[in-house]
Amino acid sequence: MTNVKVKLKELSSENWYECCLLDVSVDQRSYIESNAISIAQSKFEPTLKPYAIYFEEKIVGFLMFNSVQEELNGNWGYWIYRIMVDKRYQGKGIGKVATKLMMLEMAKLLDADTIVVGYHPENNAAHQLYSSLGFVDYGDTLGKEKVVVKKVKNERR
Repeated sequence: MTNVKVKLKELSSENWYECCLLDVSVDQRSYIESNAISIAQSKFEPTLKPYAIYFEEKIVGFLMFNSVQEELNGNWGYWIYRIMVDKRYQGKGIGKVATKLMMLEMAKLLDADTIVVGYHPENNAAHQLYSSLGFVDYGDTLGKEKVVVKKVKNERR
């Protein structure tokens, strides 16, 4: 999977509806809110930055991060709020490439040095993804979610 095939575009009037039509598999639905709810949330919380994930010029996923730092147990970081790839495109490495691109975008736009994400403890795919990208589990939780952290300051190019 090359980065050339996967790209991120800010959510806009041209791509928001198509993102609403994307879905995860039935067994994953309890792990994540729908894209429509996430998009609505971004309209009421303007610090949230939603993006469409494209693969070979087709919208295949959605992600969103916060553009202001939030505190977790005395430490501060920028949070990934959502990342999803439509069930028809999962297992192709798109989520991993999109997450890398998102972290680069966060580092560039926000001068982020710490990125934080929470996920449902039974979501093995999310666990594998974040582990493979160097997120560290310090035992933090937020509600029912496991929280993992990645330091990115030294990874910027």
